[in-house]
Amino acid sequence: MTDEKDSGDGAIRRRLSDLVWSTVVLQLVGLAFCGVVALVAWPFGWLPDSWYFASMALLFAARPATELYREGPPRRLAAAAALFALIAVALLVAATADWAFPAGAHRDLDFLAGILVGTPIGAAVLAWFYNRANVA
Repeated sequence: MTDEKDSGDGAIRRRLSDLVWSTVVLQLVGLAFCGVVALVAWPFGWLPDSWYFASMALLFAARPATELYREGPPRRLAAAAALFALIAVALLVAATADWAFPAGAHRDLDFLAGILVGTPIGAAVLAWFYNRANVA
């Protein structure tokens, strides 16, 4: 499979690994942005919580998946499966992290770890559904 391929109906197929890696890189950019905001706001007495980090990482990382969704015909099942995969993996990682490291549970770090792991998996599920539908 090539990087981009026109399937005849105008939809472009992308490699699954490219979408996952771009999602991970954009998550890291979002976390770096949050770190800079925390460093700037720290002298003024404001420290962001883990929900801020999770939401900013999701906002930065959502771009490749939304571009993929906009490229082809909308498939609600693919979007629902990607969202379900994101939530399921986030909850599983959060429960595992809460069990393994109970001291971090009071800061919601387990949820942040779950979101960071679940977002690329959700993007991979979305790309898989789109590539599968374009092959058929």
